[in-house]
Amino acid sequence: MAQDGHRQVSIARDAAGKYTVTNERGGTIQVGTGSDGEFTPVELLLAAIGACTSIDVDILTSRRAEPTGFTVDVAAEKVRDQLGSHLTDIAVTFRVSFPEGAGGDAARELLPGAVRRSHDSLCTVGKTVELGTPVTPKIA
Repeated sequence: MAQDGHRQVSIARDAAGKYTVTNERGGTIQVGTGSDGEFTPVELLLAAIGACTSIDVDILTSRRAEPTGFTVDVAAEKVRDQLGSHLTDIAVTFRVSFPEGAGGDAARELLPGAVRRSHDSLCTVGKTVELGTPVTPKIA
């Protein structure tokens, strides 16, 4: 991974409405219009928000106990208005359970603070969306 903070992916067109996204380490994911099983760009944005905060919360809580259940749902409303197409009301819902015992109790106690910490400062994706970072299109 880049040590200087730079992050990049490349997107190649495979066919009409179908693309392959490749990261700098060679990983790929199929993206498209949603006509088949591929993820749409909006779904990828929701997945990125959920995955980012899931990783933060999992790292913080699983130090106390391995979760017995860990699911995160991310939902939003897609609207088109005077601002154009965008998402509103993005909600991230955690469903996390831990085993009985001292470790599980410690993880349960830590969970609300871990979720808050991820939201407030750790999750780069969610924080970027909330801050409204400019996106600059270029033609090379």
